[in-house]
Amino acid sequence: MSVITKLNLWLALLVVSLLTVSAVAWMAQGAAHQRADAALQQAASATRDAGAGERLQIQRRQLADESEAERHRLVLLLGVLLVPVIVVAVVLRLSIREGILRSIRAAAHVIGRVAEGDLTVRVNISAHGETQKMLQGLDGMTSDLRNLVGEVASSARMVADTSSQIAQGNLDLSQRTEEQASTLEETASSMEELTSTVAHNADNARQASQLAVNASEVARKGGQVVSQVVSTMTDISSSSRKIGDIIGVIDGIAFQTNILALNAAVEAARAGEQGRGFAVVAAEVRSLAQRSAAAAKEIKTLIVASGERVDTGAKLVGAAGGTMTEIVDSIRRVTDIMSAITTSTSAQSDDIGQVSGEVGQLDQMTQQNAAMVEQSAAATEGLKLQAQRMAQSVRAFRLAEEAA
Repeated sequence: MSVITKLNLWLALLVVSLLTVSAVAWMAQGAAHQRADAALQQAASATRDAGAGERLQIQRRQLADESEAERHRLVLLLGVLLVPVIVVAVVLRLSIREGILRSIRAAAHVIGRVAEGDLTVRVNISAHGETQKMLQGLDGMTSDLRNLVGEVASSARMVADTSSQIAQGNLDLSQRTEEQASTLEETASSMEELTSTVAHNADNARQASQLAVNASEVARKGGQVVSQVVSTMTDISSSSRKIGDIIGVIDGIAFQTNILALNAAVEAARAGEQGRGFAVVAAEVRSLAQRSAAAAKEIKTLIVASGERVDTGAKLVGAAGGTMTEIVDSIRRVTDIMSAITTSTSAQSDDIGQVSGEVGQLDQMTQQNAAMVEQSAAATEGLKLQAQRMAQSVRAFRLAEEAA
């Protein structure tokens, strides 16, 4: 409750008290006058003496005059009491009002200084009561505002410094992200080329595997043919030996025929003229036998040479058969290896395709990260500008440490 309000209540209570006392006194004096007048009137009515009645009437008038005079004195006393009270109340009110006005002017001065940005101002608290509380609250508010502005200035500087560091970090991160994105693009391009190369190699491996299968089949057939040739050469060698035996028989027959022809010529020579014709025949037979022996000898030589060649050919064909068998086995192993290579190449092609897809996704994610880093850098730059504006706004206030 303010001092003026308390003063007004005190003055009102005082006036009411004075009026109440005056009213009670007025009513008591009136009641006493009425009782005295009633007693005099009753006494006048009871007396038979005319002189006594007149005296009673005179006393009634005197009592009425005294009562009226008493009322006038009561009113005068009330006026005498109320006037000083009112004067004192007015003086006190004016004094209190002047004190309040001084406090208000001091508060207005402080508020004006604060509005100008000077937070070093202090409130001189010399009032009492509610005005003192107001000035204390204003001083506390100024102190809190000074502390708040100091904290805001410090925070603004910290935000500006941190924003600068974050902006620099975002710039470095953006550059590294761009370099990584470029590297991933090159990697993705290389992976695409590698995928194409591996797919081409897989096709070639499949074709080579098919060719190996075909070559294995051809080698198998060649091995069968060589086996047949070896068998044929064996038969030829056997036939050559049989022919040699037959030639040996023919050579023996020719030798015996030559002996017989020689014996026939001897006998023809003994027979003389009669054996001359037989001698001619024997000579022809001998000549044929010799020619047959020579031919048989040449045939035998040829057969022996042919047999040797057939044996050599049979050995060579046998060796060729073994070689063809080894070739067939080698080609079969090559076919198996090519099949394994084809399977591995196909799996490798699938894996490289999957890796290429993942590298593409990683490239997209890196590009998205680069965009997000650029957005973060822009937001950080905006935060830095806001912090600088905040710091510029806070510089409009003068704090205690700056005044010192």
